Amino acid sequence: MSNSFYKSLLDNNKKWVESKLELDPEFFHKLANGQKPPLLWIGCADSRVPANEIIGAQPGEVFVHRNIANMVIHSDMNMLSVLDYAVNVLKVQHIIVCGHYGCGGVKAAMGSDAIGLIDNWIRHIKDVYRFHHQELDTIADEDERFNRFVELNVIEQVHDLAKTSIVQGAWRSKQELTIHGWVYGVGSGVVKDLGVNIESNESLDQVYQLNIK
Repeated sequence: MSNSFYKSLLDNNKKWVESKLELDPEFFHKLANGQKPPLLWIGCADSRVPANEIIGAQPGEVFVHRNIANMVIHSDMNMLSVLDYAVNVLKVQHIIVCGHYGCGGVKAAMGSDAIGLIDNWIRHIKDVYRFHHQELDTIADEDERFNRFVELNVIEQVHDLAKTSIVQGAWRSKQELTIHGWVYGVGSGVVKDLGVNIESNESLDQVYQLNIK
């Protein structure tokens, strides 16, 4: 990072603050009073996929967790901690898992090249390919297969979220909570709603329906 680029970050912050205060002199005072976002966003860490900007949300409206390829891994304490706080403290009403076409993590999972430490993370994405290999292997065009893999990965993460004790506990207590799956087109800016919307554990196989007391 060059010194000029680094300095521009600080300068841009000052301009941003000024622009917000011009519209609302109390903007930051209001934010300091706490947050009550209705939405948890689980997205990819890719720099081209900024959650707030994609949906035109303001600061305070979206609680965000991001990682490589927007994964929901049940042993990931970072993700679970964010999820628990969002569901049980902030009482979000919606969770969106948003992948994106051209995802590098998903692309890496389609191949066999060793990259490094991240190989251990990508293995979870490879599991998604294994679950859906019959469909994916019938798609001759590599780009189309890649795009479909991105979509199927999001769908699997939505279902994995629904399987967590955190989400099922919320449903058990009659908390309003719906999980959605989206894919963002980096080249178009348009979101594709995959039509996977889960609002109770009745959509899950019986073996995943926890009897939480």
